[in-house]
Amino acid sequence: MTDRRQSLGRHAEELVAERLLCAGYSIRARNWRDPLGELDIVAEQDGEIVFVEVRARRGPLAAARALALESVSPRKQARLLALAEAYLAAHDLESVPWRIDVAAVAFDRTSASIEVIRHAVAW
Repeated sequence: MTDRRQSLGRHAEELVAERLLCAGYSIRARNWRDPLGELDIVAEQDGEIVFVEVRARRGPLAAARALALESVSPRKQARLLALAEAYLAAHDLESVPWRIDVAAVAFDRTSASIEVIRHAVAW
């Protein structure tokens, strides 16, 4: 992954984490790693664990948001489910309610736009 792309991803994750905090979520983990992969943000609100996959794209805002959402392929969804289950098992949280959200972050030359899809991945 290029430095420019990594920088874009880190910036997107920062924006999403700020939005979650402002909405009353607490952040349990960022960039949690497991042999299966990485969870971008693990948050919690009202006793529910929320795994947030952050996807970022550049371009006209509406088109970039759509591309970001489309980038969560069935294979990526399966990996997110496995990672969520691994996180829950590692932290003895199997009985806690949880969901997977996808945050699409679009950047154009002057602004950013965030769209969060709740329950984006069914389990």
